[in-house]
Amino acid sequence: MLIDTFGRVATDLRVSLTDRCNLRCTYCMPEEGLQWLAKPDLLTDDEIVRLIGIAVTELGITDVRFTGGEPLLRPGLVSIVDRVAALEPRPKMSLTTNGIGLQRTARALADAGLDRVNVSLDTLRPDVFQAMTRRKRHGDVLDGLAAARDAGLTPVKVNSVLMPGLNDDEAPDLLAWAVENEYELRFIEQMPLDAQHGWKREGMITAGDILASLRTRFDLTPEGDDARGSAPAERWIVDGGPARVGVIASVTRPFCAACDRTRLTADGQIRTCLFAQEESDLRGALRSGAADEEIAGLWKRAMWGKKAGSGLDDPSFLQPQRPMSAIGG
Repeated sequence: MLIDTFGRVATDLRVSLTDRCNLRCTYCMPEEGLQWLAKPDLLTDDEIVRLIGIAVTELGITDVRFTGGEPLLRPGLVSIVDRVAALEPRPKMSLTTNGIGLQRTARALADAGLDRVNVSLDTLRPDVFQAMTRRKRHGDVLDGLAAARDAGLTPVKVNSVLMPGLNDDEAPDLLAWAVENEYELRFIEQMPLDAQHGWKREGMITAGDILASLRTRFDLTPEGDDARGSAPAERWIVDGGPARVGVIASVTRPFCAACDRTRLTADGQIRTCLFAQEESDLRGALRSGAADEEIAGLWKRAMWGKKAGSGLDDPSFLQPQRPMSAIGG
């Protein structure tokens, strides 16, 4: 097992397939983009499948989430999903995406074995979408969401970040739209993972702000910790159900004590936390001919050193050098 000194066991693997993205969200990266990883530095499809196989068959991983950057930009994505689906035991597989390109790939991904998707959409207004992402692709995201639902990649979850002065008034409208379309909406507090290092706690839209806004239109009943388990989202039943809405409050209501995640970057580094300052190299071991058992041992040692929490509340907290797009959500 991937166990740490605090008794937490990692069963959820987040795999970043690329650091590239076709949006330029203001809370993630600058308008000109970033210096992307060189192709030789990226794990190959075979290396990704091998590492996932080690995680699943040797280390107790039961859930695999493909992330980016934007994972739909990875040419071999469908093949990777198909090969991971053939593992024994078969892990549950999900994908976090901006939804652009999902209309043309949702059916193939479902046929390959993908179980469900999380799609990022922060606004229902095309002009606000363009202001936040610096791209005119709002309709493509909506089409991708519908395609995912029609392909059976359910529950389709929608991830939304509220930003002051841009979309901070949209929480009730987003929830009404999600309920109508049978999507599960999850609001995420903005986190200090932007490439510009411009995040400030002051003025951010908190979980408390979001819930207060939602309650102006909806009756919310807490689902409770028993239903939540190790999931990052606290969930509420909307108007008696069956719809649910979630809030991921990484900043104001951290959930580190129940964390069950391990992260693999697109260039083969293990990260124990989104906010970790340290990484452990598996790519080097892979390419030097290490056996599966040796790689599993490196992974175990990395996770054994996982810290108790993210450190966001520590005055000495330093934002990771890698932005979210290079870590994987």
